[in-house]
Amino acid sequence: MGEFTNESIISNSSGAPSSAPCHRDTRITHVVFPVLYTLVFLLGLTLNSLAFWAFFHIPSTSTFIVYLKNTLVSDFIMTLMLPLKILTDSGLGPWQLKAFVCRFSAVVFYETMYISIVLLGLIAFDRFLKIVRPFGKFWVQNITSAKILAGLVWLFFFVLSLPNMILSNKKATPQSVKKCASLKNDFGLKWHEAVNYICQLVFWTVLILMLLFYVVIAKKVYESYTKTQRKDNKSQKKIKGKVFIIFTVFFLCFAPFHFSRVPYTLSQTRSRMDCRRQNQLFVAKESTLWLAATNVCMDPLIYMFLCKPFVEKMLCRRVQMLTKTTHTNPTPEPDTRVSATGS
Repeated sequence: MGEFTNESIISNSSGAPSSAPCHRDTRITHVVFPVLYTLVFLLGLTLNSLAFWAFFHIPSTSTFIVYLKNTLVSDFIMTLMLPLKILTDSGLGPWQLKAFVCRFSAVVFYETMYISIVLLGLIAFDRFLKIVRPFGKFWVQNITSAKILAGLVWLFFFVLSLPNMILSNKKATPQSVKKCASLKNDFGLKWHEAVNYICQLVFWTVLILMLLFYVVIAKKVYESYTKTQRKDNKSQKKIKGKVFIIFTVFFLCFAPFHFSRVPYTLSQTRSRMDCRRQNQLFVAKESTLWLAATNVCMDPLIYMFLCKPFVEKMLCRRVQMLTKTTHTNPTPEPDTRVSATGS
C-alpha cells in the first residue's frame, strides 16, 4: 500500500528513475525523521496502551464504541510498525531487516493507515446520524451492523494488501532492498500501482463524504445557537460542537500527505523533472507522511472529547492510582508512646 514504487517511507535511499539519476541528501531522513518518528512511537504507544486498558473495560454498547475500538486496534498495530521504520530509515538495521520492512511491515503500516481513514469516516457518519436523526434507527445504527462494517473494512484492506506481500518475491540483496519496488515481480508492480489508485480513491471519497456530513452538522449547530440561548441548552451545543474534532484530526493528519503524493508520484515518473524540485517533493512527501503517522497520537483526542465512558474509566483509573499511592505511602504519625526499655 502507498508509495512503495520508489519508497522513501521505508527506503530512503531510493532515487529518481534510472534514466535520470538524481542525488538525494538523505541526512534529514537518516537523522531528523527517525527522531521525530521515535517521539511519535513513544507517545503513541503510551496513549494507545492506556486507551487499550480503558476500552478493555468498556462494553460495546453502541456503534460509536465499536468503531472507536477498531480504530484503536488499527492505531496500535500501526504504532508497532514504527520501530522497524526507524531502524531502517536511520541505517541502524541490517539489510535483511530492510527486506522484511519492504515485504511486510511497510505494507501493514499503510494497510492500517487506510483502515483508520475509513473508520474515521464511519465515526463521522455515526455522529452525523446521531445529530441529524437522534431518534432514528437505521440499520447502520445497529451494533451488529457496525461490527460487520468494521470487519468488512479490515477484510477489504487485508485482501488488497496481501498480494503486495506475496508478490514481493524477488531475491533480496543489499542493493535491491534500497528500492522496495525492486523486490516485486511484474504483476506485483502492476498490482501495487492499482492499489495506489484505489487508496487515493478511498481517501478522497471519505474526505468528500466527511465534508458533506459536517456541512449539515455545522448547519444544525448554527441553528441550535440561533434558535435559543437558554442556559439548559448550553451542554447540548457543546456536545454538538465537539464532533468537529473528528474532521480536524482527519484533515490535519491525512490531507497533507495525499495532497503531496500526486506531485511526488509525477516526479518519480517524469524523468526530465528538475533534480532540486524532485528533492523538494521528496522532503514534502516524507514530512506529510510523518504527519499522517501522528494520527496514532491524535485519535485519543477523539476518545477523550467524544466518548464519555472512556473519560469516566480514565478518571476512575486516576482515582484508583491516587488511592493506591495514599495507602502505599501513608502520612507518618508521630510516635508518642513511651519506650519499652526506658532511658
